[in-house]
Amino acid sequence: MSEQLVFDTGGPLGVSGEPGRMVYTAAMPVRWSDQDLYHHVNHARMITLIEEARIPWLFEEGTPTSTLAAGAVMTDLAVKYRGQIKHADGPIRVRMWCEKVGGALFVARHEVRGRHTPDSEPPEVDCTARIAAFDLQTQRPRRFTPAEREHLLRFHHKDPS
Repeated sequence: MSEQLVFDTGGPLGVSGEPGRMVYTAAMPVRWSDQDLYHHVNHARMITLIEEARIPWLFEEGTPTSTLAAGAVMTDLAVKYRGQIKHADGPIRVRMWCEKVGGALFVARHEVRGRHTPDSEPPEVDCTARIAAFDLQTQRPRRFTPAEREHLLRFHHKDPS
């Protein structure tokens, strides 16, 4: 990761925080095609940006939860827009953690901020996603492995502030 990208996003990327307050922050470029007629990021594109931000946190090779890439389903998604994200606000920062970790399902929280919005300010976009581990062969939910659960629990808390 380049130092320029970290500077441009207004803060540290990757894992930060202390035990009990760990967050993963990803930087996502805002593409020209992500904006709509009103020059803010379109809803469907915002969901895609959030989804793409989750990949290095949960699915990259070497991550204990990379096994979820072979089978995970979204069971619920809630998005609240508190402000606009425009092309000029990129790269955006997506801060992620787990609000709940169950036996087969976790609730991932995402806060999206433009590069000039400090973490002390409310995010422009607040998203909660319920994601379940899923066995594609049996077409049924499955329990987390101990390694998956341990990784998710590292990021388990209500709020990183």
